[in-house]
Amino acid sequence: MNIRTTKKNKIEISLNDPIGTDKDGNEISFNDILGTDADTIIDDIDNKMQVKKLYRAIHDILSDRERLIIIKRYGLEGQEPKTQREVAKELGISRSYVSRIEKKAVLRMREAFSDEIEN
Repeated sequence: MNIRTTKKNKIEISLNDPIGTDKDGNEISFNDILGTDADTIIDDIDNKMQVKKLYRAIHDILSDRERLIIIKRYGLEGQEPKTQREVAKELGISRSYVSRIEKKAVLRMREAFSDEIEN
């Protein structure tokens, strides 16, 4: 109830904001209820945001072939990670060609993320 009444007055709430008191009269916060350290929650949220950003970049930056190789090599989108040899056999290309495509794709991703950090 406290959240509903204060939500009308506040735009943001913190996990550390008091939301009431326990039976001993001590203030309690969302963190107390969740039983998790605030840094852990923030790290989890940050990690999820980074993963979303990575998937967006994979689909926006890479060519279809680069995307396919990165997804198969690193086990993304619910797949198991595969070796370069396994990917090469599956796609009917050489292992060294898979390696070159993978390196190029990783470099493009790295450049995109470093450009984003600089801007």
